[in-house]
Amino acid sequence: MRHWIGALGAVAVGFGLAAVPEMATAEGLTLSRSTMNRAGVFKSQAKLLDGRLAKQYEGSARLKPKTPESLLPQPTARYSGRYKGEYLEAAKAAARRHGVPEDLFLRLVQQESGWNPGAVSVKGATGLAQLMPGTAQLLRVDINDPLQNLDGGARYLKMMFSKFGNWQLALAAYNAGPQAVEKHAGIPPYAETQNYVKVVWGG
Repeated sequence: MRHWIGALGAVAVGFGLAAVPEMATAEGLTLSRSTMNRAGVFKSQAKLLDGRLAKQYEGSARLKPKTPESLLPQPTARYSGRYKGEYLEAAKAAARRHGVPEDLFLRLVQQESGWNPGAVSVKGATGLAQLMPGTAQLLRVDINDPLQNLDGGARYLKMMFSKFGNWQLALAAYNAGPQAVEKHAGIPPYAETQNYVKVVWGG
């Protein structure tokens, strides 16, 4: 957004200061021709645009679950699992590919499947990242292929982060589903989910 505001400020200066006082007066600003300089033009216009954009996005910001201080960004605990097998580097690569903290994703896989590519839960979650069949179909990955399973898990976790803007809420959505996080406007009050977030996040 700052690049956009800067570009508008440059355009305003480029057209000359003669046209700016009229625009400033129309917006309720009281800058005069004699005192206005280039820095003043940029500052006043940037402030005006910032105010408008803040009002424009105020409503959409309220749609996201509230983030308590305990959920604000914090350093992710390092992965300290004993697994050093063939899928470790593949999991790291999947995390990097989709912009997920490596240690966070490694802890997720450890918690989900214990690094067992053949793990299947009673609910049907499958593989290293324990993807549900419907999620795998949505992501167009082969749920039974360990590498695709990891890629799908990392991609889905990043999707949840993009939706909720917070890694702990993303973990809660990964475990309980995004609808549960939306319904409770935060981590759902389910013992399993709360413990899952605590363990994977490293709290």
